[in-house]
Amino acid sequence: MPQETSRIVRIHEFGGPQVLRIEETVVPPPGPDQVRLSIRAIGLNRTELTLRSGRSPAKPALPTSLGFEAAGVIQEVGSSVSGWRIGDRVALVPAYSAAEYALYSELALVPARSLVAVPESQSFEQAAATWAAFGTAWAGLVATGNLQAGQTVLITAASSSVGLAAIQIARRIGALPIALTRTSSKVEALVAHGASEVITTSEGDVSEKIMDVTHGKGAHLVLDAVGGPGTAKLLQATTTGGLLLLYGGLSPEPTVVAPFQIFARNLTIRGFALPAIAREDHQLAALKSFVLEGLAEGMFTSVIDRTFSFEQIQEAHRFLESGAQFGKVVITV
Repeated sequence: MPQETSRIVRIHEFGGPQVLRIEETVVPPPGPDQVRLSIRAIGLNRTELTLRSGRSPAKPALPTSLGFEAAGVIQEVGSSVSGWRIGDRVALVPAYSAAEYALYSELALVPARSLVAVPESQSFEQAAATWAAFGTAWAGLVATGNLQAGQTVLITAASSSVGLAAIQIARRIGALPIALTRTSSKVEALVAHGASEVITTSEGDVSEKIMDVTHGKGAHLVLDAVGGPGTAKLLQATTTGGLLLLYGGLSPEPTVVAPFQIFARNLTIRGFALPAIAREDHQLAALKSFVLEGLAEGMFTSVIDRTFSFEQIQEAHRFLESGAQFGKVVITV
């Protein structure tokens, strides 16, 4: 096929949502290991907010597009690609950075290795809300944390798409997910979505609450998207030999931990990122298999708070930045 034109969202400077501009671009035929994807839905993630604002340590050259996950229909297949055909319904597993592929667009070149088939039971919107959330939760709980049945896991920012996916993964494994959220407004919804217990971080001493609901044992694993001063409280409520996994930095304040907190109880603090783990072929295959099995069993469901049109990309970013969402924010194309 020849090159085609597409609408695309670009930024020419770092800043607020107003820097997101819809433009037209030319999309060439795919390279040998790529497909050209007609995008139907785009999942938004906080990593794109960080890149757009300029807060990310890795700043892409400007102008740049953004995009971490999407779903759509294959329009053209590269010469070295096998197993995929024109017309296949697919989604993308984010094994790349959020500025590496121009997924905020109607048409994009994407890596074939990241493709995964969209089950017939899923809409494009649901598919675009699946793989960053469940992939990140899997990378933390399974690939890095080795969470086991009967163990307790603390999940911060539990009403985020990753938090909700982590609750579902913990349930499938047979672990006990304890959800942490800022206020009581989301407690009922978190319980309805599978949390064993819900703790509000703005009301009372967090570590005391955690020790109370774990009957003094503490948590085996912490999945933390926040960091900041609250990390010390989470470590206080982690069992001896426990592991705290940090994958985000929602708190603007420094993360300060006293050394004796770590060595006195043999605790481990470790960071992880989905793209780094999914760049390994065996890990990417394991992730795809785990999530597809959970979807087929009916144990995994993408939780979508709101959808916006492609033209509403600035409004969608503002809503995601507000932190008011419960689950995923999705753009329909």
